[in-house]
Amino acid sequence: MQGREQERRHIERMLADAHRGKSSAQLLHGEAGIGKTTLLEHAVARAEGMGVLRVEGIESEMELAFGGLHQLFLPLLDLIDRLPAPQAGALRAVFGLSDEVVRDRLTIGLATLSLLSEAAAESPLLCLVDDLQWIDQPSADALTFTARRLRAEGIAMLFTTRDISPESGSRALPRVHVTGIDRQSAVTLLPGLAPPVAERIIDQAQGNPLALQELAAALTPAQRAGQLGPLALPETQLTPPSQLQDAFTQQLRRLPEATQRILAVAAADDTGNLPTVLAAAGRLGGEIRDLEPAERAGLIFVSAQRLRFRHPLIRFTAYQQTPVARRLALHQALVAVLDGTQHAHRRAWHLAAATTGPDEQVAAELERVAVWAGSRQAMASASAAYERAAHLTADTQQRARRLINAAQKASEAGQDERCRDLTERVPLPLQDPGMAADFARVRSVVELGYGSPGQAARILTDCADTVAADRPDKIAPLLTDAIHAAFAAGDPALIAEISVRTPLLPVLAVPAQLLAGDIPGARRTLDDLVRAGRLADSGLMDRLMTGIYCHLVADHAAAHELAVTAVTHCREQGIGGWLPTTLHLRAQVELSLGRHDDAHAHATEALRLADGYDLDHRAAHLRALLALLAAVRGEEPMARELADQALDYTRPRDVGRATAEALWALGLLDLGLGRAQAALEHLTMARQAAGHPLLARPLLPDLIEAAVRAGHPERAQEPAQQLTTWAADLQQPHFAAQARRCAALTRPDTQAEQHYLAALNLHDDGSDFDRARTELLYGEWLRRSRRKLDARDHLRTAMELFDQLSTKPWAHRARTELQAAGETHDPAEAPDSPMSRLSTQEREVVRLAATGATNREIATQLFLSPRTVGHHLYRAFPKLGISSRSELADLLAS
Repeated sequence: MQGREQERRHIERMLADAHRGKSSAQLLHGEAGIGKTTLLEHAVARAEGMGVLRVEGIESEMELAFGGLHQLFLPLLDLIDRLPAPQAGALRAVFGLSDEVVRDRLTIGLATLSLLSEAAAESPLLCLVDDLQWIDQPSADALTFTARRLRAEGIAMLFTTRDISPESGSRALPRVHVTGIDRQSAVTLLPGLAPPVAERIIDQAQGNPLALQELAAALTPAQRAGQLGPLALPETQLTPPSQLQDAFTQQLRRLPEATQRILAVAAADDTGNLPTVLAAAGRLGGEIRDLEPAERAGLIFVSAQRLRFRHPLIRFTAYQQTPVARRLALHQALVAVLDGTQHAHRRAWHLAAATTGPDEQVAAELERVAVWAGSRQAMASASAAYERAAHLTADTQQRARRLINAAQKASEAGQDERCRDLTERVPLPLQDPGMAADFARVRSVVELGYGSPGQAARILTDCADTVAADRPDKIAPLLTDAIHAAFAAGDPALIAEISVRTPLLPVLAVPAQLLAGDIPGARRTLDDLVRAGRLADSGLMDRLMTGIYCHLVADHAAAHELAVTAVTHCREQGIGGWLPTTLHLRAQVELSLGRHDDAHAHATEALRLADGYDLDHRAAHLRALLALLAAVRGEEPMARELADQALDYTRPRDVGRATAEALWALGLLDLGLGRAQAALEHLTMARQAAGHPLLARPLLPDLIEAAVRAGHPERAQEPAQQLTTWAADLQQPHFAAQARRCAALTRPDTQAEQHYLAALNLHDDGSDFDRARTELLYGEWLRRSRRKLDARDHLRTAMELFDQLSTKPWAHRARTELQAAGETHDPAEAPDSPMSRLSTQEREVVRLAATGATNREIATQLFLSPRTVGHHLYRAFPKLGISSRSELADLLAS
């Protein structure tokens, strides 16, 4: 524990907190051998009066769904009956103790939390998860789910991992990066070595404590004394894991052959169950006394029921150095002792490991494991089982089918890179039309993630045309996936081309109606789908697309319900690859509903998942949406960074919708900050990028306001008329309110007030942000009409709503207008403030200039001439004690 004072203190605080009933979790991450496991051993040594549970990951066992959870909970299985019946049933099912099907992934996480809480009921509990990167994905998900929800159970959870694993949720855990120790601490770990030898080892180990110890242990007595030859420590720099494995190999080879053999059996078994290891080793002539040399060497720890390797790399090395023939034999021995249904999936994997060539019987066993894992939402494990089954399959078409299934499950698990690799290994041509359809769907996932959404849609439509006669049942899923990709591309011609292929399919009929301008017809079709419950038994893509359509026709309540259902479906079924997409739709709808905090939370979660899964396409969409939310709040650096990142991805790949949303974000940012001309330019480009007027519908109110404020009312007339027409067709009050507000901006002054009042009446159930903008524009109109007293009520309401929403530039604009109407609500206007020395008009000009607006933009907003704006600034600067515009922002912020 040399050089680990800070980490030790932190662990000891966690243990002390657990004794006081407070729970906590910590992730220790760093390279192999850096000391993470030693820190866990320190925790065990200090865990006086605490129960200790431990699970260790091993790379070769990652495919065994819930194997890690089972290993951790072996001492607690008698407590399962204390849990609520659904949770107890879920654990029994995933441990193979019952034949139940787990339909709710959340229940597994809650059961994990409940079981640990039960274990901590009588005394505090220390839970150790070593090598999280090698724990099977479903177990890792359940454990990190639990760690994030610990509160007052008296549980301390410590995780270790080599890498931060976003797929398992480890990014959400508090974490400490365990780095190498300093040279002085390293010297204390190398007693008895000649100084030149110690220096050589310290240079090679690069601060890795286990590397220091194991490289020293591998030296012969002559080498320890200083007789180092060129082969003892190679001149070529190796990575610590390679050096450690070499050191472990030498230590293991010094053991008797019988000990090496029983250690190989223990390394191949994933449970650490001593009776299982001894039973399998007995079939190979081994017995318990063969473990003694390894115990004396400190390589393993043995108790009445458990066998544990001191370090995962020892286990890995014990297996890897075993000759192939003996390795096959030990797997066969494990197959023989792992009988019973509760061991069926482990038995299948050992069968596969004991098989050297094609074997349809073993492949079929693995396929059953894949189905079992899929039914328990362990998609990554299911994919691995299908892949291994394919390796053991001689028939080309059968192998293709299993590889396609593996790719589908990899996609659902969010493993797009692996999905791509699997699709490239599918043997072609495919004789079965149904298989060809499934293959096209996984190819489109890869194309959507790494290429062009338009091309992804083409892959699907071409396949639909090919298989239509033989497999009409495949048409709907193919074309629904295609329409989703075409929407991402923002290509109305492609959307129309796909839609007309099956006009009787409701999910495809809606876009055809929308693009043809038949909005009433589209609404009737959607009502039939949503209100009549026809989506109850439909697939995820049908719900997702219907939610997108509802959002397009401004039926945000229905869109939100569908989005929530789709998100829940992904969570419960373990479809991590589609979770960012469904969360994206939910966040989009919440933005339209004015629920900015909810939208930000869900978009942030989705982006974290998309980045973790390397779903670059979806991440670009989400960055555009988060840029829009940052623009609303006036967070200029963040909005621009996110929008630019999104555009860097979307523009070269023709991802039209995300391009439009990123440009919309830049336009809304400029509009809020008073840069009307820049806003108009960005919003005009966004409308063009959207591809179809209806796809640009959400940004039109901003485009209209920017055109009017920039002094180009003629550019607002056509979109305002379009909004009015759509409002009549859509029959959505909140959208009608937007249309009325825009009519007030573009119609003669004699008609403006009636439109503003109508808009305010329609805003009752809509977004507070939208209502505040209407209040602001109406208040500005009243003030310009010299009705200052009337204006104040509306401007005050706008200011208060904007403040509540933390939309700073909009609140600032409302406050400025309210001051111009004769009411001050700004601390900067105190009698001793420099701003108090300015006239009302000068204050307005100064505040807008501080945002970076040009004289021409300020003149347009305040209905002045640019010359008059310059005159006001010329008079204001001496009163404020400044000499340039660049000093304004700092002055107003002080």
